[in-house]
Amino acid sequence: MGYLEGESHEPVAGLTGKLLREAELVCSIKGEYRIFPVAGFFDAEKSIEISGLVFNVRKIVYSQIKKLDSVALFLCTAGPEIGKLSRKSMRDGDLLTGYIYDVIGSEVVEAAADLVQDDLLKEMASAGKKITNRYSPGYCGWDVAEQQKLFRLMVDNFCGIRLNDSSLMDPEKSVSGFIGTGENVKYNPYTCRLCDMKDCIYRKLKEKRIDSHG
Repeated sequence: MGYLEGESHEPVAGLTGKLLREAELVCSIKGEYRIFPVAGFFDAEKSIEISGLVFNVRKIVYSQIKKLDSVALFLCTAGPEIGKLSRKSMRDGDLLTGYIYDVIGSEVVEAAADLVQDDLLKEMASAGKKITNRYSPGYCGWDVAEQQKLFRLMVDNFCGIRLNDSSLMDPEKSVSGFIGTGENVKYNPYTCRLCDMKDCIYRKLKEKRIDSHG
């Protein structure tokens, strides 16, 4: 929400605590990943081929995954209810509550993705391999429409996520993407410097936290 630890005003902190407890009751958190071998790399197009589908991941993502051996496709969701609570609060005119619900939903699904990534890290470490950061369509120049291809490979879709005609996910508090795996890949602890989205709220928050620590 833009606050560092200890910065928020008591009314906001109190309301956030109340909504967190409510969110715990309604979120239906799910996550999954599947590992696929990479059939080919195309340097000129900044693309990779997986199971007969070519993903044009663009320059930034390609530079981070081009040394991988295989790729884990992942899906995570916080479920539909947290989004419904946010929209209802907005419609009722309670914008602060609606906004906090929205932030909670985003944080929940990102935490779920962290757990999926941690599980993959352990699996790969046991095989003597490493992982990259996770990368999602819609970021770093990667066209969000490429989610259509990603979902074609996640045939079981344990998370129950659907795509609309604009390739946006429903429930909206969901994430999808790639995590590279292999012996020669690396994880970057701070990737905002790679991305060209200068007005991204997450970039600003990370930079604010870094500045606050000197």
